[in-house]
Amino acid sequence: MNDHYYSVIMAGGVGKRFWPRSRKNSPKQLLDIIGDESMVNLTIKRLQKVSPLERLFIITNYEQAEMILTQNSDLTWGNFIIEPSGKNTAPAIGLAAIALYKKDPEAVMGLFPADHLIQDENDFIDCLNEGVQIASEKDVLITFGIEPSRPATGYGYIQVEKDPVPESTRVYKSKTFAEKPNLETAKRFLRTGEFLWNSGMFIWKARVILKEIEKYLPDLYEIIDVLSKSFGTHEYDENLQNLWRTIKPVSIDYGVMEKAKHVKVIRGKFGWSDVGSWDAVYSLEKKDKYGNVLRGDGYLLESSGNYIYSSSAQVFARKIHNLIVIADKGVILLIPRNESESVKEIVEALTAIGKEDLL
Repeated sequence: MNDHYYSVIMAGGVGKRFWPRSRKNSPKQLLDIIGDESMVNLTIKRLQKVSPLERLFIITNYEQAEMILTQNSDLTWGNFIIEPSGKNTAPAIGLAAIALYKKDPEAVMGLFPADHLIQDENDFIDCLNEGVQIASEKDVLITFGIEPSRPATGYGYIQVEKDPVPESTRVYKSKTFAEKPNLETAKRFLRTGEFLWNSGMFIWKARVILKEIEKYLPDLYEIIDVLSKSFGTHEYDENLQNLWRTIKPVSIDYGVMEKAKHVKVIRGKFGWSDVGSWDAVYSLEKKDKYGNVLRGDGYLLESSGNYIYSSSAQVFARKIHNLIVIADKGVILLIPRNESESVKEIVEALTAIGKEDLL
């Protein structure tokens, strides 16, 4: 792997759709949502195959950094880039870019959410290596587009040219970015063969993304530039605290990618999921012959299609179908599986009625 390549894990989110397991003190990426290891540790192990630990960084807030350190004794504070609070992806990426640029002006950075699942890691690494090579040679923005397996309405999409670029079998020029579609639109996207799921994973030179932020998000760049000039000095922490709170949250997709001119898309077929809901977890887990997933003690009679997790209480049920049941930390959640995206609305309702202690 290129000596100027650095992996950056974005780990600042809470994961409201995974309440009641995911809470402020136990965010989604620190949970064993799939398998026996936390999502962030799975991501670290995957990226260690291309990045030694001294070139692997995690951008998150101070509290989550402490929690990640307790889970992974190989990490040190030197592996973290601290953001005072979540401001969506563009500010976080800008902050990571200045940290890497100051370290290495030729830095190529790969950016990966902490809570995604990748099933074929060898194919993912092949795609990553190809992306790093392109980003090292050209001043382009690279993102991963996932070949869709179904007309998903929970993902954004990227439209690409019908044929790959001449020098590669899986790299395409982008045409447009599309927001999460309704079902009919998603079906139309798939029929064209030109649309890929937007994975939220990126590769580019640190200096290139900083130029793009300067061009398309000048207000954000102004703050990033001040932080860059004070980076490594006594003034940096004070500047970071004072200026960060003035930043308007904005995603890198909306702020930069949808407007940028030189975007390349790597077509991935490596079994990707952003694991964005309890129903998504259900779809990835092994099931009994009735389509049930039971994580914890209990017994289901004449029941089918359920995902049940219990950290302590035993769960016994009869004639329940297609439900999500989560029993954790004194809370029980029951919701139809096809409504699992709306857990976020329950969390918002709890905030509105003053039940923040449950979050």
